[in-house]
Amino acid sequence: MRKVYVALVLMSFTILGQAQEFDAKVTVVSKRVGTTVSQSTFRTLQTALNNFINTRKWTSDVYAPKERIECNFLLNLELANDANYYKGSLTIQAARPVFNSSYLSPIMNYKDDDIYFKYIEFQQLEFNENRVGGTDAAVANLTAIFAYYAYMILGFDGDSFAPNGGAPYFQKAQNIVNNAPDGRGMAGWKAFDGLRNRYWLVENMSNSRYALIHDIYYNYYRMVMDKLYDKPKVAQGELMNVLNQLDNFNSQNPNTMINQFFFQGRATEMIQILSKADPALKVRAKEILPRVDVTNAQKYNDEIK
Repeated sequence: MRKVYVALVLMSFTILGQAQEFDAKVTVVSKRVGTTVSQSTFRTLQTALNNFINTRKWTSDVYAPKERIECNFLLNLELANDANYYKGSLTIQAARPVFNSSYLSPIMNYKDDDIYFKYIEFQQLEFNENRVGGTDAAVANLTAIFAYYAYMILGFDGDSFAPNGGAPYFQKAQNIVNNAPDGRGMAGWKAFDGLRNRYWLVENMSNSRYALIHDIYYNYYRMVMDKLYDKPKVAQGELMNVLNQLDNFNSQNPNTMINQFFFQGRATEMIQILSKADPALKVRAKEILPRVDVTNAQKYNDEIK
């Protein structure tokens, strides 16, 4: 597991030096585009995006092949108003391994509906973090979005392994937001684009006022998930500590994007952890969970017994 088997990493440094950070699968769905554009365009785009994520070196860290972060990107497209312009949604899912198990716990499960870009078949997918906007904003917007989520995944993954371990990657994502392409049709990068978008997600993870959320991520993964298979009772007790932290965070910072984001794809996981907990712990959890995760309140009430 990353940042755990340090000795093994050092012994294998020469072999691992070329390993990239992601084991990503990008899927481009073009059913809503119609027949006006050749399907080869989208097959080419899908290959290019897979190469963009999987072959680019995103960090200075050394990752063994088995340590690469498993993630999926589903790009669902439709035509925009002009030729070679597309809009749609991007669903991002990423997970990290749990210690002493084959289970992968989600670190991101999010759908971004503010996708807009220009693409011509075989164009190079270029990204320069020092010049995010590029010469053609609509062209640059595609790689800016994917690079942003690559760094956000690295940030959440880093936080799950070490206290504030994701800070440098959240900073890189923040830099993309600060210098994001700007133009007609491009949304999601600004505070006024909505209450749940790329701007607010990285803002919440970079704002010192919300520092507790980094402790919550670390404690959830290292204290709960990584102890779950060896010390299940300890993990269940630690989960209550995390829920108390979430309760405090939510009461001090109501309606933040990151609180809702934390629970996406995680309700079922928490219910499974609590299914074998002591009755008294279940009662306490059922008091807190509907309060901090309103969307799944009924699910907790029905399934935690």
